[in-house]
Formats: sequence, C-alpha cells, structure tokens
Amino acid sequence: MPTGTAEPPVTAFMLVKTAPEWLALTVQERVDAFTTEVLPVIEARTTGVRSRFYDTEFYSARVTDVWVWEAEDHRAYRLLIDALRETPFWDRYFEVVELLVGTENGYARTYGLEPLATITT
Repeated sequence: MPTGTAEPPVTAFMLVKTAPEWLALTVQERVDAFTTEVLPVIEARTTGVRSRFYDTEFYSARVTDVWVWEAEDHRAYRLLIDALRETPFWDRYFEVVELLVGTENGYARTYGLEPLATITT
C-alpha cells in the first residue's frame, strides 16, 4: 500500500434508535422528511460524503439502525455532523446512541504494511 501524505477517508458507524415521532410518520412521510428536511441541509453544508443504511431492529432493542457515513476526510465528516445536528434527524427523529469513527486499515498506513483482509468467493 503506498504511503502518501493525503488524509485517509473517514468511516463513521452511527448507531441510532428510532424515536416515537419518526415511527408515528407513514413510510411516505418518512421519505419526504428525509428528502426535504435532512438531505438538503447535508448537501448544502458538505461534499464528499456517502451514506448507507442498515436495519438492526430485528436483532437489537437498543440500536434500531446503523447509518454508515463515508467521508473523504475529517473536515467533510465534521461538516456532516454539524449539518445533521441542525435537522430533526438529531434527537428528534432518532437518538444517536453511539458514533464509531475510524479509517480503514489505519494500522497498515501507520506501519507501512499491506492491509490484511479476507476475500471469499
């Protein structure tokens, strides 16, 4: 793995629990709330951020969803969090239970090693 001076991408695992206000909305109202109240704020405040969403309420009572945010750098991540905090997403529609933030293969970058990973087919 080449060792450069560029800042590595940041991945944040945002563990959240749905709030009663979110659950009271219909599915269409939830889609509308996300696309009109949350997404425009994120798009206006930052670039270089991608998201993925995982449902976990089938297996956990404490955390109902895991939102994975991939940001091109720490600045983009900080801007994302600032943006989210200014929307109903934060502490109104969802309780943010925990944030787990890291960089992929950070140990390899630190020690100049090839990343260890498994691939099965």
